[in-house]
Amino acid sequence: MIASLAILSFTSCKKDFSPLEQSALNLADDEAVSDAVFEDIFNTADNASIQLDNMMKSGDTKSEIVSGDLCPVITVKHPSTGIWPKIVTIDYGTGCTGFFNNTRSGKIKMEVTGPRREEGSKRTVTFEDYYFNEIKVEGTKVTENMGINSNMNVNFRVILTGGKLTMPDGKTIERTFEHQREWTAGFQTRNIWDDECLITGFASGRNIEGYAYIRTIITALQWKRACNFIVSGVVKIEKEGTDPFELDYGMGECDNKALVKRGDDSKEILLRHRHRSMIH
Repeated sequence: MIASLAILSFTSCKKDFSPLEQSALNLADDEAVSDAVFEDIFNTADNASIQLDNMMKSGDTKSEIVSGDLCPVITVKHPSTGIWPKIVTIDYGTGCTGFFNNTRSGKIKMEVTGPRREEGSKRTVTFEDYYFNEIKVEGTKVTENMGINSNMNVNFRVILTGGKLTMPDGKTIERTFEHQREWTAGFQTRNIWDDECLITGFASGRNIEGYAYIRTIITALQWKRACNFIVSGVVKIEKEGTDPFELDYGMGECDNKALVKRGDDSKEILLRHRHRSMIH
């Protein structure tokens, strides 16, 4: 009898989750695409910041930066008589296919208040008619160097406001977030391709079908600059009217696979830099 009561008690406390519906899979896919687009922008802006710092260390006074990606023309302007701030413009013109075989056009503009490695320095990114694989990107993204954390790693706070992705058919995805990026490898090296971060924080927005959602990172996301997508970590996604579900990016492999999970039900999705509505 005691054993039976224990089993009954355990069963009654265990939550019964509904199976994954298509709208949950679509929401997970929209979230993953948004993540991929804005991570690419972080990569682009961070790379330009590194090139700017290298130029200044060498005493180079040119107004144009030579980037590792041959697509954009990167220029630097000095809006005041002081050393800072600087305005960096990353101009892809009418379109060019570059890093990871993605096509970009238009301009990414970045105001830089100090060297990338200096605590308190900020980079504010905005967009001028910027498109990533035919997706129009809008919003303001601010990255601030928060200094050394308790793990003795450099930590950045990244805030996106007014994030918006517009597809060729006019449908939109909206997104805001506040993230912490802990640099766990490569920050002090000259080779940018050994860079790795752990990302924590939360996001909210509205997917292409109009569903409002909240996303919380429950296991830190691992970002590697050499990989196309986030390689590990888990996020919880919640929307009104359904049970929450998780998006699991895997165990660290540099691949394009992720798992959508709710209770005992799970489905694999493929991570892409293009929205499913654009794939024929």
